[in-house]
Amino acid sequence: MLLKSLCFYHSIQVKILPDYNEKRQQTRLTLGSAIAIKLAGSSEQRLGQCTSISGAGISFIADQALPQGKAAEVHVFRSPQGPPVTAFIEIIRCTAATTDSFEIAAAIKSIKGC
Repeated sequence: MLLKSLCFYHSIQVKILPDYNEKRQQTRLTLGSAIAIKLAGSSEQRLGQCTSISGAGISFIADQALPQGKAAEVHVFRSPQGPPVTAFIEIIRCTAATTDSFEIAAAIKSIKGC
């Protein structure tokens, strides 16, 4: 009787867990580029500064408060990290940063052109 040597290979999947303090599903890209904001139903364009963007959301600084739940179109101008982006968003949060600026967080609903 011939003995055969059997080799079994076990594949082990290693999943790198995200930082426990980081609850976001999408990676954020920190920016410092200009942003144009136009609320739905308005022709007025406001300017601001984009602080970060991810696949699901965007945060920016503006000189006027924006109402929570309001839809808007934003255009993030070209930055060293990538090309310009135009997106349709919903305002999630607006908090006063200083007496004349507001930190705004929004959910990206769709990217224009996609």
